Amino acid sequence: MKESSDISGQKWRDREDLSPRMDAAVKAITQSYDVLGGIHHIQGPKLPSRDDICALLREILSLLFPGYVTPAHELNQMNIDYFVGQRCSSIFDQLAREVEKSLRHECENSSHCDRPFGECYQTAIDVALGLLDAIPSLREVLHQDAHAAYRGDPAAKSITEVMLSYPSLIAVSAFRIAHFLQREGVPYIPRMMTEIIHGFTGIDIHPGACIGSSFFIDHGTGVVIGETTVIGNHVKIYQGVTLGALSIKKDLERPEVVMKRHPTIEKNVTIYAGATILGGETVVGEGSVIGGNVWLTHSIPPYTKVIIESPYQIFRDMKTGRQVEREHSRSRSADSGSA
Repeated sequence: MKESSDISGQKWRDREDLSPRMDAAVKAITQSYDVLGGIHHIQGPKLPSRDDICALLREILSLLFPGYVTPAHELNQMNIDYFVGQRCSSIFDQLAREVEKSLRHECENSSHCDRPFGECYQTAIDVALGLLDAIPSLREVLHQDAHAAYRGDPAAKSITEVMLSYPSLIAVSAFRIAHFLQREGVPYIPRMMTEIIHGFTGIDIHPGACIGSSFFIDHGTGVVIGETTVIGNHVKIYQGVTLGALSIKKDLERPEVVMKRHPTIEKNVTIYAGATILGGETVVGEGSVIGGNVWLTHSIPPYTKVIIESPYQIFRDMKTGRQVEREHSRSRSADSGSA
């Protein structure tokens, strides 16, 4: 009978000639911990857990959108008080624990933290209670975001379809939760939340951005919104849009100082697919339209349309190779950049 080569079997583990190489590998790895700092965390205060933050985010979303994030059959008017009470208690416990870990780590490892070490516990409690207090106002602005998606997308058949299937609503919801925590001075967790959702949706919104109400991202994949971006009310953007920074040298001596590096988008602006808008001094004026694939690094006044001319295109017959049509069209509508 042929010997089994199952690497998980006892036969492999019993081979004595593997021991020297295994021992050498273990020694080399542990030595790298002494040589290479900054990419491991073996001692010191505990760090927030990515898995726990992911679970916490889902719990908070279940309070924001009960019946959509949680199965609808679990909820009715008779048990809604119990449902909300149970979720509030769970969120408080999880969030306070993770915030305290984040604050303690910052206190011990950041030169710019001026918080007395003993205050981390009380601050964590205040932040957790503050988020629960903010749930009604968060629900109000997310209600406006959901209706903006329904009004702004001709393909949306109902609010229910938006709530159940649109990745942009989940991404914006996670952003709004994370933005609250960012404003409260919580380290690590806000960025963890937005990057978790980034992995799910392809939408990358930094928690430090300021975004007004009735905000809609159509399709969403590949959207990047930088830390110091400011977006007004009733703004709509499409897939592949970047609201980014021009090249700025990072101040390693003062990493806590945040410079305005990303653009300001005033209210009622539409930005079509693939557009790139860069720079902290760049302002897109109210009511403007930015066409697809536009590259913009300077301000434009209100009610301005910016478009790119259509490229020069050659059409050939695939059988003969002869040119059958040639056209240099000049687009006069920013809708050429839309989906």
